[in-house]
Amino acid sequence: MSTRTAYRTCPLCEATCGLELTIDDDRITRVRGDAEHVFSKGFLCPKGAAYGKLLDDPDRLRRPLVRDGETWREVSWPEAFAAVDAGLRGVVERHGTNAVAAYAGNPNVHTLAGGLYLTPLLRALRTTNLYSASTVDQMPKHVSCGLLYGDAYAIPVPDLDRTDLLVMLGANPLESNGSLCTAPDFPGRLAAIQGRGGRVVVIDPRRTKTAEVADEHVPIRPGADAFLLFAIVHVLFEEGLVDLGSLAHDVSGVEQVRVLAGDFPPETVAERCAVPAERIRGLARELAAAPTAVVYGRIGTCTVSFGTLTNWLVDVVNTLTGNLDRPGGAMFPVPAHLRRREAAPGRGFDLGRWTSRVRQLPEVAGQLPVATLQDEIEAPGEGQVRALVTIAGNPVLSTPNSDRLDRVLDSLEFMVSVDTYLNETTRHADVILPPTDSARVGHYDFSFLALAVRNIAVYSPPSLPPDPGAMDECEILARLTLIAEGKGAEADPAAHDEALLSAALGKGGVDRAEISGDSPAERLLDAALRAGAYGLTLDELKAAPHGIDLGPLEPRIPGVLRTVSGKVELCPAPIVGDTERLRAALADPAPEFVLVGRRHLRSNNSWMHNVTVLVKGKARCTLQMHPDDAAKLALVDGSPARVTSSAGEVVAPVEITDSVLPGVVSLPHGWGHDRPGTRMAVAQEHAGVNSNVLTDELALDPLSGNAVLNAIPVTVEAAG
Repeated sequence: MSTRTAYRTCPLCEATCGLELTIDDDRITRVRGDAEHVFSKGFLCPKGAAYGKLLDDPDRLRRPLVRDGETWREVSWPEAFAAVDAGLRGVVERHGTNAVAAYAGNPNVHTLAGGLYLTPLLRALRTTNLYSASTVDQMPKHVSCGLLYGDAYAIPVPDLDRTDLLVMLGANPLESNGSLCTAPDFPGRLAAIQGRGGRVVVIDPRRTKTAEVADEHVPIRPGADAFLLFAIVHVLFEEGLVDLGSLAHDVSGVEQVRVLAGDFPPETVAERCAVPAERIRGLARELAAAPTAVVYGRIGTCTVSFGTLTNWLVDVVNTLTGNLDRPGGAMFPVPAHLRRREAAPGRGFDLGRWTSRVRQLPEVAGQLPVATLQDEIEAPGEGQVRALVTIAGNPVLSTPNSDRLDRVLDSLEFMVSVDTYLNETTRHADVILPPTDSARVGHYDFSFLALAVRNIAVYSPPSLPPDPGAMDECEILARLTLIAEGKGAEADPAAHDEALLSAALGKGGVDRAEISGDSPAERLLDAALRAGAYGLTLDELKAAPHGIDLGPLEPRIPGVLRTVSGKVELCPAPIVGDTERLRAALADPAPEFVLVGRRHLRSNNSWMHNVTVLVKGKARCTLQMHPDDAAKLALVDGSPARVTSSAGEVVAPVEITDSVLPGVVSLPHGWGHDRPGTRMAVAQEHAGVNSNVLTDELALDPLSGNAVLNAIPVTVEAAG
């Protein structure tokens, strides 16, 4: 038996931790944290430790499947692509290009293929029916950043390693490992803030694991974050605490924000937030007085009806306290694959360049809200979606009122899925194209290194040899692109690779003769690195398996801005319009119960429920409920409760805990593995219930189109 060690980045969440793999006879037999990794320094969570077991899952698909009536048969790659070509071409010929829709799940941001080959495929489809997981978890952040900075992908992250005060809303990084904030060992970073005399404050309707280690937990009524933040802004102006610091000449719209905040004094919003007015005032004073401070909001601030307003207010507070683009505040990373920008006005950010056919919902960042995908499939007429391409996504579990989507998928004329599982969504497909194991291809984090709390660069070459019968996802997406372009199933993907490389070289001004790499994807990455901010090369990254430290975050304003004015436009018109909706909501009555989600360290959405080591132990898909509420309903631990919303109902076992506020119940998302026709034996044994049966596809944040998945009004009763 031959034994060797390989190093690579964990692809299972946003933390990008370094792994040390022990490989015996080309099989991963042990996984440890890479103690020499420049970013994670040996930190490892249970998901990363289970990496080898995930790859060895016997239910993972390794060869293409084609539907044959109610059964599946394994076929060759040429036969699979021929079926895709016939299916897509037929729909386009009969109904036009807009009859094809595409949905991209969040695993795409964890792969080279997603970073290099997904966008060309979506463009080649020539359809306006593009959807992704972004409109169920993060689009409000993109919209607010687009309006503020002119670029939806210019997202400031908390400078965790230098801040003195961290205030978190809707974030539970001890269980999520962080999101839109790449920070391996989040627990260690929080402890370091406290160790140097700083403070951590968590604002959340649940006493999460993150709240338990914080210096203070401020319980808040679900969905009320925008009221709280507006009240903090009110106090900053009222008490003369506004100080833009070095950005005094780079920000416009401050006076307009002051006027908007006038309607939200702490005494007015306190009852709506369930946070005392004096504590709101205290938070404002502490943020203004701290040597450095930063407010960080995540998924709980995005998946609510005022998601864009809330995320805008996060950055407004950071700006007004002088903590935007400042060490210890909220800063913009500089990843190695992107060039530094020079200060220059830009085109700004546009909303609603087109709208959906049925509900007239606006496009945002090139896509439509996934909450309307089922409408576009179901409603007849010109432009009706008749074919669907899914890439690494499971919208039957992850989108609102997903039972309805589950039903309408069977009405499609054709569906193809790029996925490694026959799951709740892909069971509706006609063809499933499974990519090879991630350890057999290279890895570079295009998305997450652009959100890192420290500038680093790391590349992982393949750790295992190729599987002769498998296909790299880059080639799968390249072949799908050629099919979408009308070049057929037998077209050579080398031509597509060459076109991408030529475009990258022309854009970056890099000499073709300098490019190196063992695969088309590596050559594309090398071109990006050479043209990037640090002039690195792929060979340099290969020679540094533990990564290259590029230093702490640095101020980037005004260079990062692409607004028309060349300034941070603090009070954009769409925000002004939506503030009236928030003002009116102050009078909304509080429902008896509201539903919120929750995360778990051994899970990432619906991905990993088919690995025994990650689902063993105490059942996790439970309805958490406060003891007082349980007593009123005569419920005890483990008894079944029926939860009903405007969209549907589920029955789940009760878990009584004082970690949730009275009137709040909590279900985790990503479960509901009880549908027939899947091949996920372990997940079916731990099926749980799908919380998105309860979410309403008609409830959206209007500016971003993001689905409202939190603060859902529900009724709860004993289930007999």
